[in-house]
Amino acid sequence: MDSVPLEESTTAPSQKPEQPQISDHCTTDRPLPPSSSKPVGDLDPIGGIPCYVSKPSSYPSEPSRLLLLLTGGTGLLSTNNQLQADAWAQQGYVVVMPDQFSGDPAPSAANTATSLSATTEGTVGSEAGAQPEQHTPSIIERVKLGLAEGTKSFMLDMWLARHTPATVEPILQKVLAGCKEQYADAVANGGGIFGVGYCFGAKYILRLCGELQSGSGAGEEEKGEIQHGPALKAGAVAHGTLVTKEDIEAVSQPVWLSCCRDDPVFPDAIVMAGRESFKRKGVKHGLQYYDSPHGFAVVGDYEDESIKKDQKDAFRAMSDFLQQQQ
Repeated sequence: MDSVPLEESTTAPSQKPEQPQISDHCTTDRPLPPSSSKPVGDLDPIGGIPCYVSKPSSYPSEPSRLLLLLTGGTGLLSTNNQLQADAWAQQGYVVVMPDQFSGDPAPSAANTATSLSATTEGTVGSEAGAQPEQHTPSIIERVKLGLAEGTKSFMLDMWLARHTPATVEPILQKVLAGCKEQYADAVANGGGIFGVGYCFGAKYILRLCGELQSGSGAGEEEKGEIQHGPALKAGAVAHGTLVTKEDIEAVSQPVWLSCCRDDPVFPDAIVMAGRESFKRKGVKHGLQYYDSPHGFAVVGDYEDESIKKDQKDAFRAMSDFLQQQQ
């Protein structure tokens, strides 16, 4: 899909009534494309936080800008995420991708896949040309299925409870402060720090582009959200997760949204509330809907050529938007 002009009206897809907290795409990496190379960045602590840092080959002899990249639940050590950081470095950024989960990435949906498939084979073999016999799970099998699904849901709920703005944002504030010291040249060259976020990370890029962030001090501040100035010059996000109306309406810096059509994890009501707020406050923004599934914009291989095209298009649109924010 082609990117829409910044202020062009976009017809929203139909809204779905329920909003799940997180998608399997946020917690499980796709297989890597066959042509993938190995990550070229380094693991380097910034502000005391482990980070994956990827730099343009011309840096520091040629000026670069600083980009904070926040990932989905697969986190710092995901090869997919490291390759995503490398791709942004090729656009001329010093890319800093922090461990926003303190060594505790999301429990992978793949961890329960084996137990789920073991209880539901689906069909029983039959002679060529004959209709396969449908297998009906037994009571024991149904119990196993329920336990596996319940365990997966419980693990994700517990993980989400450990990683909230109150725990994530102090980590990001340390990283941002460290970047301003360690990569002062890149920050100065860009006139600030830029941000890109996918899935879980999208929420925090939006919050860092706004006025509302969690308190990081002691006492009453720490219990709630307090007003800060925006920490980023501009941001671009793809298929956000856990984004609230308050998050997106607090945005005051230029932002680009790459969204999935009919995405229950980043529902249209939230996206449109943000868009109306952007227009009302005069915030530069762009919005593009794609027919691909949640998580499509992260490096990964798909058999469907249309998803591959959308992945490339979303990256180009996000990159073009940030390049315009000089």
